[in-house]
Amino acid sequence: MSYPKIDFLYLNEEDMIKAGVLDAKKCIDTMRDTMYLFGKHDFLLGGPKANEHGLQMNFPQKSDIEGFPLDDGPDRRFMAMPAYLGGRFHIAGQKYYGSNSHNSSLGLPRSILTVTLSDVDTGAPKAIMSANLLSSMRTGAMPAMAATYLANKDSKVLSFIGPGVINKCALMCYMEVLPEITTVKLRGSSKNSKTALAMKKFIEENYPQVKEIILCDSLEEACRDADVVSEAMSVTKENMEEFKLEWFKKGATVFSLGSFLYRKYEDFLNTTMVVDNYGMYEKYMSNFKARGPVDEFGNKREWVIMGIHFVHLVETGAVPREKVLNLSDIVMNKVDGRKDKDEIVMCSIGGMALEDLSWGYDCYQRAIGLGIGQELNLWEKPYMN
Repeated sequence: MSYPKIDFLYLNEEDMIKAGVLDAKKCIDTMRDTMYLFGKHDFLLGGPKANEHGLQMNFPQKSDIEGFPLDDGPDRRFMAMPAYLGGRFHIAGQKYYGSNSHNSSLGLPRSILTVTLSDVDTGAPKAIMSANLLSSMRTGAMPAMAATYLANKDSKVLSFIGPGVINKCALMCYMEVLPEITTVKLRGSSKNSKTALAMKKFIEENYPQVKEIILCDSLEEACRDADVVSEAMSVTKENMEEFKLEWFKKGATVFSLGSFLYRKYEDFLNTTMVVDNYGMYEKYMSNFKARGPVDEFGNKREWVIMGIHFVHLVETGAVPREKVLNLSDIVMNKVDGRKDKDEIVMCSIGGMALEDLSWGYDCYQRAIGLGIGQELNLWEKPYMN
């Protein structure tokens, strides 16, 4: 019996750029397709309920083993995020990455990511690709896509909390769907942080329609008077500032992609609450409870993800489940997004491997059409079978 050889396409970061990974408009369209398929349940994620973000390996804060890796900074972890997405994609695969805040001292990104696309039936790899830009673009495109349903069309003031790579990509995408933006507010770790100044320069060089860029001294300043707020922070809990609902103007739309510390949960009852995957936040809450009320040093645990705040309100009976809107239902026109000009919309976007697969697939298809990438061989025939 003969066995077919298995070849797959390898795409490095330069290949991905040539294949259009930074095409904001197309990425937004792909995210819309992805959420439509999510709403149809034409997907699989990991876990027994097929809706988990991924499998994360965390390091301990202390160990008796010499040389054992420790949790000595924010986002110290490895993570595998498997998924299947149907529809026009019909692809399986996973995003995999390691994350270490100390990478910056080596001139490396905090996280180093790859995405693998696999044949749904055989499991054979179809592509392995550099995924730092892919992941950042799909993350930034999701709130921009959601903004087409949730933000006021005449939004003029756009505020970024955490002006790093994710919000830089989000900026590229917001500017595709919010044409009247003329003011951008930036809140970094300080008023003149390296990332805030870099974002300011990027805006000045690429978006002449933005007439005013404000470097903010505080979280409150960044939130006040903003029509759209885009939060994508990566900080330790000790360094987090707490948000206040009173800071947001009538009609504001707030997207949280990272950490949203808020303790007066009942305040959210006066807002429109939206999530990308409610079941994912339920799992986060379950994991939070399983770890116990305090950490190994006796410090009180607190959740800092907007979607978990919403789950807490539902589980405590403060609000019925249907009051937390599914972004996919909005995309599918099952429910309305923004209903009036003055409501405050709070949208939690935690990200899913489905988005990496869909955008990775579209880049892969363009790479094939353009003859980009390096074809590699897994085997001519399996040595053992």
